[in-house]
Amino acid sequence: MLGKTAGGLFWLSRYLERSENTARLVEAGFRMALTRAAAGEDEWGSVMTTVGCLDAYLAKHETITPNTAFDYLLRDKTNSMSVYSVMRMARDNARATRTALTREVWEAVNDGWMLLKDMLKRPISQTELPAVLASVRQQSALVRGALQGTMLRNDIFSFSRMGALIERADNTARILDVKYYVLLPTGAPVGSSLDNVQWEMILRSASAERSFHWLNPGNASPKAIAEFLILDERMPRSLAFCYDELITCLRCLSKDYGDTRSCHALAEKLEARLTNFTIDDIIDNGLHEFIRDFLRANAALAAQIESDYRFYK
Repeated sequence: MLGKTAGGLFWLSRYLERSENTARLVEAGFRMALTRAAAGEDEWGSVMTTVGCLDAYLAKHETITPNTAFDYLLRDKTNSMSVYSVMRMARDNARATRTALTREVWEAVNDGWMLLKDMLKRPISQTELPAVLASVRQQSALVRGALQGTMLRNDIFSFSRMGALIERADNTARILDVKYYVLLPTGAPVGSSLDNVQWEMILRSASAERSFHWLNPGNASPKAIAEFLILDERMPRSLAFCYDELITCLRCLSKDYGDTRSCHALAEKLEARLTNFTIDDIIDNGLHEFIRDFLRANAALAAQIESDYRFYK
């Protein structure tokens, strides 16, 4: 496969995953802000910190208000991280790799882009916001379903799957780091209690609220939530699950191409860290430090995959 095609498939899935993740973060921030007497500046600031666009927002707006915050996150064309921007880039990558996709996948991406483009062409009111966010999540799910249900399990599928997993792992790590570390009361040690609303925001942002409570009834402790999102291999958005699946995809590529490359060893090294650590080890050594190291390593793996498979050639 041409490197450009592999890169287009990889980034198509990253952008689709990013659009859904941003929608879930906006929903969590919106719900949490509704529980506060104040305007919710801290909640929206933490959402934009997680997405990685707070500085760009503050360069454009003097204050953080709910309407300007979710407008910037959803439909601002100057924000490269907005849902509008990443869905446009997802569609561009799908069009560039159209011959590698089934008709069902291409139509799901293109139809999703057209729907969201129309939906986001004007400012969204707070009463309209839940329906818009549900549509973003639904469009991402439709593409994911088409990929799972119609694509051959070959290198095309592996590159697409890896893009989604890299992005998902990054998002879960950012949610846990920002929502847990930043929302802690000033001076409180990692492991301290946050109020129940903040914990629910962490779980809801990672699409993990119900599954966590199924497995941990009555135990919404900091340690239990961190362990679930980092180490539980049953949770589709946990770091451990994402890396188990990444290893599987890389092994499929190794079989398809008849070789192993630097990214294979790097991914196995990162998976071993997740397998060998307990949540007590992580907290004792510093949850914030562990997550920061993981984010750097995850980004390095993505760059190594791009280099090894020559995405830009």
